[in-house]
Amino acid sequence: MADSPRAILHLDLDAFFAAVEVLENPTLENKPVVVGGRPEQRGVVAAASYPARAFGIHSAMPMAQAASLCPDLVIVPARHSIYREYSYQVMSLLHEVTPLVEQMSVDEAFLDVTDQVAAWAGAVDLARQLQQRVRDEVQLSASLGVATNKLVAKVASDRDKPGGLTVVQPGQEAAFLAPLPVRALWGVGPVTAQKLAGMGVRTVADLAQVSETELEARFGQHGRAMARKAQGIDRRPVVTEHEVKSVSHERTFSRDLGEAEALEAQLQTMSRGVARRLRKAEMAAGTVSIKIRYADFTTLTRQTSLSVPTDEEEIIYRAAVGLLHKVWRPGQRVRLLGVGGQQLSPPAGQLRLL
Repeated sequence: MADSPRAILHLDLDAFFAAVEVLENPTLENKPVVVGGRPEQRGVVAAASYPARAFGIHSAMPMAQAASLCPDLVIVPARHSIYREYSYQVMSLLHEVTPLVEQMSVDEAFLDVTDQVAAWAGAVDLARQLQQRVRDEVQLSASLGVATNKLVAKVASDRDKPGGLTVVQPGQEAAFLAPLPVRALWGVGPVTAQKLAGMGVRTVADLAQVSETELEARFGQHGRAMARKAQGIDRRPVVTEHEVKSVSHERTFSRDLGEAEALEAQLQTMSRGVARRLRKAEMAAGTVSIKIRYADFTTLTRQTSLSVPTDEEEIIYRAAVGLLHKVWRPGQRVRLLGVGGQQLSPPAGQLRLL
């Protein structure tokens, strides 16, 4: 297919966490199931089954709100080790189709099957076969999009859930995107969408009518990118490996904390988690950051650069505590606290304290 359009698939497992829980416990079939933390502990919804979604429940919703919408809601704690096992099974199937697999998360991936088919239409058959294999061999439902690029394939996979297969033929990319809200495009968040609405731009078709020059004048390089996306143009390749850019650990507390000792103890635990993840990724952090959210939901982030990149818990902890005491006043109630490591690089072979 050297002279033909690329053939890109996007696979998205439907309500993945909740689907795995139902698979592991068939008595939950057809019940409103959510995965996440308890309402009394300020938990949030990590995933919702489709019966739960019928009540208006969605991911990132406070669990207390979800429970109020559905009195019969079944709340299951997250079990990430099991989800990873099912994810591995699915991703193994994808790698049997093509070596060009870009895993975006535990439940979604792009595949470039251009070299696996003699004609572009063959990609649709591959997608259908893959969807059936996931259903038969892993017992999970997946929605797929087939298109000539990642942008359109991703939007297409979300078009007909659950268990849908949406195909956007070569040359139809712009027409497919045109009626959708601008938020459907990657990189168009609520702030950008609000600014576009002020220009009278609400759909992708509206955006496509604005000149690239005007978009660049208003939004800089992001405006240029939006102009291309509105036309359904996306030349990004399927990337088989992603560089880790940061690691973090944060927690929302079941009750607000207002004592220095309690906050410092949390930072110690989080610093230990960040250090462990850095070592697992064989990386060291050149910058340490904290995130703090007060009881009134005011959220601040602060960071500091280290003289030498590190994966040492104690160094990360000391930096985090220093940042905390720059922004926190004794008695202030804290709802959420987090520690992160950025500016990653391979460890410089620093000596560890034994």
